[in-house]
Formats: sequence, C-alpha cells, structure tokens
Amino acid sequence: MFSPVHAFSGFSVHDLDEARAFYTEILGLTVTENDMGLLQLVLPGGAEVLVYPKQDHTPASFTILNFVVADVDVAVEELNGKGVVTKIYDDPNLPTDDKGIMRDNGPTIAWFRDPSGNVLSVLTE
Repeated sequence: MFSPVHAFSGFSVHDLDEARAFYTEILGLTVTENDMGLLQLVLPGGAEVLVYPKQDHTPASFTILNFVVADVDVAVEELNGKGVVTKIYDDPNLPTDDKGIMRDNGPTIAWFRDPSGNVLSVLTE
C-alpha cells in the first residue's frame, strides 16, 4: 500500500549560490542547506521545496512557484525595485500591462524569473 510519510517538490537551477542569494535576499525566504548540500526553501505556510543544481539546467516551461500576496501592484513595485523584471511575456493570451500584471482574466498575477530562468509569480487569491 502506498503510505507516504512526507512529500515535497523540487526544481533545478544552474547555480546554487546564485539561487540562495535570490531566494533569501530578493524574495526573503528562509533557505537552508540539507546534508547533501542542496537547498531547501521554506515557503510561507511551512512547506519546503528542494532546489538542486543541474549542469544542463533548462528552465521549466511553466510556473514553478506562486506567491499569494495581498496586493500584486505593491509586490511588483518591490520586486522591480530589487531589479526583478516582471514583464516577461508579450503574448495576447496573457494580456499584461506595462508592469507585467495581468488583470481581470482570472486572479491578478505577475510573472517573473529566478536567476536560472524558472518562472515564478505573485498573485492574489
């Protein structure tokens, strides 16, 4: 019988030090290193995500992490102020404004990339 005790998700990056700096200094997450030298992001709410290096890393073609925020405009301004680009799509299926925020087409959401090109988002519920 399938009886997991614990579960977690993970994704690859091309450089662990660069990822550690981004996720701690830019996003303000708690990042620990496990006994194998891999990173563990502690997400709001307590879930953990494993981050591992991959020499031939290819960014995921989908959003790997979504951060729920009270106000997407404020979050985007804070991210932009730290040098994070939030206007990453020029796609009529994802109609975003000049800040990269999509409104009135589901949740208000803005996408951005980590240093390895993985797509993340800030959104309201």
